[in-house]
Amino acid sequence: MELPLFDQVADVVRALTPEELGQLRLRTHRRGIKVWVAPEGTKIDKPPREHYEAQLLARRHVDGTDGMALEIGFHAENPDADANVSAVAAIARTEQRWRRILGDDAVVGEFIGAPDWRRVSETWIEPDLDDPELSFEVASRLVDYLEAIEPARRH
Repeated sequence: MELPLFDQVADVVRALTPEELGQLRLRTHRRGIKVWVAPEGTKIDKPPREHYEAQLLARRHVDGTDGMALEIGFHAENPDADANVSAVAAIARTEQRWRRILGDDAVVGEFIGAPDWRRVSETWIEPDLDDPELSFEVASRLVDYLEAIEPARRH
């Protein structure tokens, strides 16, 4: 029996993420995965408001067209909009460093569909959900975000 897409992504993220990033936590659901790094020895089992995510969403939120998109990156989803702005501003200060890893596809700005939230993420338009390589590609890109952004969040 084949695992659902985001369960496959979780397996690959676990395998690819360097241990030195910390205690990796993941939560999957039918349309996505949330990933976060917990301080060593903690039992944080609920995703924090600031986390990494890959998720399917309606393409209309991206470019106004019918269809589907996949978003991959970092989210700041605090109830306080200023906390979200601050979280992403701290990341933006090291943009020159993480841009070398993430390239120009990473967008810093408002969260898609929630203007009080913030993101550093990219969207893939109409991903082929039947592509057997998609889970590896998504996981690999999610790990790129972890490796690029997590050090900036710790400084």
